[in-house]
Amino acid sequence: MSWLDRLKTGLKRTQQRLVGQVTQLLSSRHRIDEELLEELEAILIGADLGTDATLALLDRVREEVRQRGLQDPQELLQLLADILRQQLRAAQGSLALRQDGQPTVFLVLGVNGSGKTTTIAKLAQRFRSDGRARITLAAADTFRAAAIEQLAIWAERTGAKLIKHRPGADPSAVAYDATDYALNHGQDMLLIDTAGRLHTKHNLMEELKKINRVVEKRLERPIDERLLVLDATLGQNALSQARLFNEAVPLTGIALTKLDGTGKGGIIVPIAQELHIPVKLIGVGESADDLRDFVADEFVEALF
Repeated sequence: MSWLDRLKTGLKRTQQRLVGQVTQLLSSRHRIDEELLEELEAILIGADLGTDATLALLDRVREEVRQRGLQDPQELLQLLADILRQQLRAAQGSLALRQDGQPTVFLVLGVNGSGKTTTIAKLAQRFRSDGRARITLAAADTFRAAAIEQLAIWAERTGAKLIKHRPGADPSAVAYDATDYALNHGQDMLLIDTAGRLHTKHNLMEELKKINRVVEKRLERPIDERLLVLDATLGQNALSQARLFNEAVPLTGIALTKLDGTGKGGIIVPIAQELHIPVKLIGVGESADDLRDFVADEFVEALF
């Protein structure tokens, strides 16, 4: 099965919730009027685009309808696809990978259960396949012994070096030691796992700031990616999570996971519109190959 087919399958619930309902609405109307646009607004908000992104989208729709003199409701579906494609193109971004012989360092963030550690494992597999075979994983989520154990399993499976301390140790010390190892042993990649216990929000954010400072001090340069892993099944809650993490540690990219398990994939639109943080990866399945670079044109084609 091609990637586009897998993407279509993974986005099926979102497609039904968003495009399916829009298609049904348009087929029941004979002309474009304000009543139709108000019903379209309700569908978009209900599909997790959120109020602000929906209103911005419909402002563009109204403008195009007026300028082009559109009257047939069937023309709105293609118009919506075109506008979404433009908006999402502005939000796509590529992973920052170094070419200067220095290790590429990713600080991977996200709440517990977001798919953070699995995403790290998939990235390790991907980078190894791409020829970046010297990979170090840092178990800086020292709060949960299970997190260290899980990362150890993935390190063994992917052939990566694991840097860990005992449960309860200082996470920034783990991150420092891992950075030191990566620099001194010619590593291609360093992927740092972090804690995600939002119920101790202030402590967690301070911890993440400290890890970021310590790693950058040892590197003597900025971290290459501060990547937030977001669970798409959370819908609008994912947006508030992203804002929270971004305030603590300025994010360079987002990995949106579990798109295959939800009809809330529309959340990618307000992420693009409101956060101005590039969406770099999307996940639509369990295998390593189901985590891919986000490409707006592919995403919209799979959706529409």
